[in-house]
Amino acid sequence: MGIRDRIADELKATVHGGDLKLERYAGPPGDPGLFGIAPGSPAWRVHGHPTGMLTGGFAALMLQSLHPLAMAGVDQHSDFRTDPVGRLTRTARFITTTTFGSQQAARQVIDVVRRIHTRVRGTAPDGRPYRADDPALLTWVHTAEVYSFLRGYQVYARRGDRLTPAECDTYFAQVAPVAEALGAEHVPRTAADVTRYLAGMRPELHVTPAASEAMRFLRGFGRNRRERLVAGLLMNASLGLLPAWARTELGIRRPALARAAVDRPLATAVGRGLEWARGPSPIQEAARTRLAAVTGS
Repeated sequence: MGIRDRIADELKATVHGGDLKLERYAGPPGDPGLFGIAPGSPAWRVHGHPTGMLTGGFAALMLQSLHPLAMAGVDQHSDFRTDPVGRLTRTARFITTTTFGSQQAARQVIDVVRRIHTRVRGTAPDGRPYRADDPALLTWVHTAEVYSFLRGYQVYARRGDRLTPAECDTYFAQVAPVAEALGAEHVPRTAADVTRYLAGMRPELHVTPAASEAMRFLRGFGRNRRERLVAGLLMNASLGLLPAWARTELGIRRPALARAAVDRPLATAVGRGLEWARGPSPIQEAARTRLAAVTGS
């Protein structure tokens, strides 16, 4: 097995658990998917870009951790400490299935997450009750996530492939129904909506001990030295995707020069290497074939 195959297999194992479950994307022929996301559309491009999604994913976790109730739910109910790769795999499958999968596959993963959310509830250290199916909390988690994914894409996609301002608005509009299907309400649907939403949320956001622990854990993510090296490079790169106020709140003091001159070029090189090793995405190819097919032809 050559180095390209080894990297591709390790990437598939880390992100997808070793099984791409292509049946979720390949059929039935002509199925438009639950949310009608087509090849070339903003959501397809953003969610299909490995470097943007990996760096954006780290940034999303850090941004989400600033909400004390969201972080309490993760701290008290998630298995991220004992099975961090499993949590990454489940998140990746949800995103790829709702973006590229068939209607039935998307409904199934949404139903699974909704059922899990009904069991995640408790009391935060500050005494406030929380529940994962709280519409306001779902909106926060979604918005922090898609904001970070788009930031990752706009930084790490090739310059000619980046989204225009109008396409950024389309992206937020395309992904909003996913959050609403989970129970979120008043979901931002344009870049301006997202900016206003994040500004309005700032008084509620601050670092808790659980958030600080999660940050330390993310810095050591990986099952072996090679994974930890790659994850560390991507983690450093993700710091530059955060709003300046979020970096300040998290106590991140990495200089802007290091982020621009070291972190971004290294993450770009690592990402291009991962894209080279993976080659054309089998998930996207299966979805393209399904979408291009005409039932009965």
